[in-house]
Amino acid sequence: MERIPRPAVAHVRGSWYDGSVKDVSEESSVSSRRPSPLGGRKPTKDDLAAFATDDPNAIDDILPGDSSGLKMLIVGINPGLWTAAVNAPFARPGNRFWPSLHQAGLTDHLVDASRGLDPADEQQLLRRGIGLTNLIGRATVRADELSREELRHGASHLIDRLADIRPRAVAIAGITSFRIGYRQPKAQFGRQDTSLIDGWPREVALHVVPQPSGLNAHYQVADLARIWREVWDSIDD
Repeated sequence: MERIPRPAVAHVRGSWYDGSVKDVSEESSVSSRRPSPLGGRKPTKDDLAAFATDDPNAIDDILPGDSSGLKMLIVGINPGLWTAAVNAPFARPGNRFWPSLHQAGLTDHLVDASRGLDPADEQQLLRRGIGLTNLIGRATVRADELSREELRHGASHLIDRLADIRPRAVAIAGITSFRIGYRQPKAQFGRQDTSLIDGWPREVALHVVPQPSGLNAHYQVADLARIWREVWDSIDD
């Protein structure tokens, strides 16, 4: 199935425009990320199938141009198909990421990314020093579709990227993939001993948190919110 092309437009809070606007207010928060390929609608089954490809860059990161103020880098394992279809992290309805982040006090309102991420919400995260990326860029239905080799390559690549991204702390969302990727079979949730991971920068704290997927019945929104708050509060100002 042919992949749906991304439209050549930029997304402004509350509307879509063709780039012809000359004076965009700060409130509009024009994003440097690509807008949703679906133009603001929710994906259909056919749309989702079109994004089950080997594209290693299925979704754009949320990262500041100058990473010196980045406090926490949240690392998903890889995008799901809904996330890739709308180019927005943790976008599938039922995912507990955005509700738990809001309940933790890390966003000032509940973000709805199911049709794409509003640039104003992206800027809110960046102003607070929160960035998002993935270990692996390829979109799949489930993270367990990824090979051990992919996970280990993604884990190593993240270490290489930290020299440029320079967050104060990293939170990886997914214990099983973390254990495989970083060859830490006995790792548990929480702060990690980074001396056990070859090449990990000593000045960057590392936490592993639960997958926020709605398929993870062990952690509800309140549980995840408490964990996000603990990670956030552990980062030195």
